[in-house]
Amino acid sequence: MTRKIMLLTGGSRGIGLGIACEAVRRGWFVSLGLRNADTLPEGLTPDAAEVVGYDATAGGEQDWVAGVMQRHGRIDAVVACAGLLEHDSIVTGDDAKVLRLFEVNAHAPRRLAAAAWQPLIDSGSGRIVVMASLSGKRVKSQRSGLYAFSKFAAVGLAHALRHEGWDHGIRATAICPGIVATDMGLSAANGSLPVEAMTQVGDLAALTLNTIETPGTLCQAEITFNCQLDGIF
Repeated sequence: MTRKIMLLTGGSRGIGLGIACEAVRRGWFVSLGLRNADTLPEGLTPDAAEVVGYDATAGGEQDWVAGVMQRHGRIDAVVACAGLLEHDSIVTGDDAKVLRLFEVNAHAPRRLAAAAWQPLIDSGSGRIVVMASLSGKRVKSQRSGLYAFSKFAAVGLAHALRHEGWDHGIRATAICPGIVATDMGLSAANGSLPVEAMTQVGDLAALTLNTIETPGTLCQAEITFNCQLDGIF
């Protein structure tokens, strides 16, 4: 049986690496777009995964897709996990920082989905996951405002892709976790939550693969969850 092929960003560590390992465990082949393309991340082997040089701020999605199609002949899922966290003020004068935040969190996932669009159509059951955040559903604090600004765009992107691809069998989902036990999660928690009380990477990875492997008749536009009570989620 031909293995399904996943394109995944942000897979060098944390949530992205957890999803890559879970996908491989379930029989997928994963093409990881990483800035450091010298070695496979720990836990992955060349028979189940590859690394392609890719920087979310520099484009290159068309070349990545073309290479995957040449080597493997198909693309069945795109999972955008690369993300950037900023705690600067929403009224910052540093436009370059804001543009970089949007470049990584919103524009790059859109470009990758667009580059892989025809292969996803040809798959017959193409899947797109945008790893957003609960910060894409509400602004929890002043400290998270700028980050939330970009993640609202990421959630909107998933909805737009869902509409665009529906008649082609493509399903897109925004996954919106609260604090996850990663380096970024520790930074976001700022000491307010112990690691063991956070959402665990393995659980999030399993949920992501379950979402990707769900039939098109059970599509979820958004999945929100949290490890703590914050009044909304």
